[in-house]
Amino acid sequence: MYKKNLGLVVLISIWFSGCTNNQLEESADSRPNILLIVADDLGYADMGAYGGDIETPNLDALAASGIRFSRFHTAPLCAVTRAMLLSGNNNHIAGMGSQQLQTQVPGYEGHLTDRIIPLPALLRSAGYHTYMAGKWHLGDRLEDGPMAKGFEHSFSINGEGAANHYSKLGIFSESAITGYTEDGEKADWKEGDYSTDFYTDKLISYIDRHREDGKPFFTFAAYTSPHWPLQVDEKYWKKYEGRYDDGYESLKEKRFESLKKAGMIPQDAVLPKTHHSVKAWDSLSPEEQKKESRKMELYAGMVDNLDYNIGRLISYLKETGQYENTLIVFMSDNGAAAEDFYYHNYFGPFIKEHYSDEYSEMGKVNSFISYGAQWAEAGSSPFRYFKGFTTEGGINTPMIISGPGVENNGKINDSFLTLMDFAPTFYELANVQYPNEWKGKVVKPLLGKSILPLLSGKSATVHDSTYVFGLEHRGYSMIRKGDWKIVNIDRPFLIENFQLTNLQTDLAEQQDLKEIYPEKYQEMLSEWARFSKEVGVVYPTPSPESN
Repeated sequence: MYKKNLGLVVLISIWFSGCTNNQLEESADSRPNILLIVADDLGYADMGAYGGDIETPNLDALAASGIRFSRFHTAPLCAVTRAMLLSGNNNHIAGMGSQQLQTQVPGYEGHLTDRIIPLPALLRSAGYHTYMAGKWHLGDRLEDGPMAKGFEHSFSINGEGAANHYSKLGIFSESAITGYTEDGEKADWKEGDYSTDFYTDKLISYIDRHREDGKPFFTFAAYTSPHWPLQVDEKYWKKYEGRYDDGYESLKEKRFESLKKAGMIPQDAVLPKTHHSVKAWDSLSPEEQKKESRKMELYAGMVDNLDYNIGRLISYLKETGQYENTLIVFMSDNGAAAEDFYYHNYFGPFIKEHYSDEYSEMGKVNSFISYGAQWAEAGSSPFRYFKGFTTEGGINTPMIISGPGVENNGKINDSFLTLMDFAPTFYELANVQYPNEWKGKVVKPLLGKSILPLLSGKSATVHDSTYVFGLEHRGYSMIRKGDWKIVNIDRPFLIENFQLTNLQTDLAEQQDLKEIYPEKYQEMLSEWARFSKEVGVVYPTPSPESN
């Protein structure tokens, strides 16, 4: 008996002595996986779980097993949001003070700077696998790309913020052929592959590649859907045919009421005024109305397909036994998109040369369609305006969290949160300390706060009434402190154009209270002065793209 036990001890000792410390740590690593899913330009009112009419069963199920957040805030545009999301800091500190500019001015470098630590880089240094596929939009040089910022495996669009969903045919004159990169090397696009399907395939292949080594992963699903051009297979949009024939004004009102019914906005909320650029539905000809309806059908089809692919990711995690230990975060990167570059002075000529906007071609590879401010108003229906603005319609977006440590399943949380809260949350999950220095340089501290106490039910809020959240992009500006907000959406930027609102009583930002509460207005202006100086806000000369 003793000899048998002695032999077992010897064998175990030999096994342990043959393992490195890293291997032992990896075999025992029980830290949760993190799956961050970002939709591109998804409206607040689109998903079924938020009261929307588009069929999103997989996202609805995710919401039922987790928490829906009604007051989650992003930046007003794609690249700006990504910079803040992957740094835990303000967009100027991270280097993306302006989405279009690449300059030598601090804060406007056009790529992630050494003033911050990229989220994937720090997680990777702590033993996480790091993967991403889709939209990068944080610099087009290899030294600014996903691999240089900490992603172990990645497939991304080179620099651009949008692409044809079926083809490498470019949509901007600066890149007639869209470039792609995989793991730091130039990659090709197989004509006919659909973006959301393809990115999902890539993400699953990356996760599966190292699944057996025991290390957790951070996966960034950076989808380009439902960003324009509106393109999707007929089987996804056909089910919505005729659903939007009553027009965008009717849909805005319907969604506003459905959001109330779902509990996403207060019962006494007021429907905001429509942006002045939107034409009345009744002023359109029958042919114009027919085309407008098809735009929304295509958009709905893209969201439907996005939900299908998110379901594929979740099914894969369940089938491989990884779902129970994966925190899943789903969000949109900004409010619903109002741009229509087909008719843009700068972008339009190239697009018209290579694409069609004819009704018979809508949704196909050679079609370039945007759904414009008219439908974006419906997508952001409870809020003022849409993508690009620092009003709530540009920055209050849907967000769902589900997974280990998330209590109150299926509930709605109305706490004020920002995308800068994710980095400290993920670091706490991964048992990672955020250092003062990175690669020999002092870095700025994180501006967000971990939301784990909120997810677990130990805390009712994350930020108290003294927390200040600020944004600026190309002159559009805002400061929020507690329920109070000042917002400036006039150009050129003038300090006197800030308006004061109280979001507790005026979610639609319809009342300017600066004459009624002058002391509060001055307090908020002081916060703006401090914030803009701290992050280095300047006002560059507008580029032709902004016209």
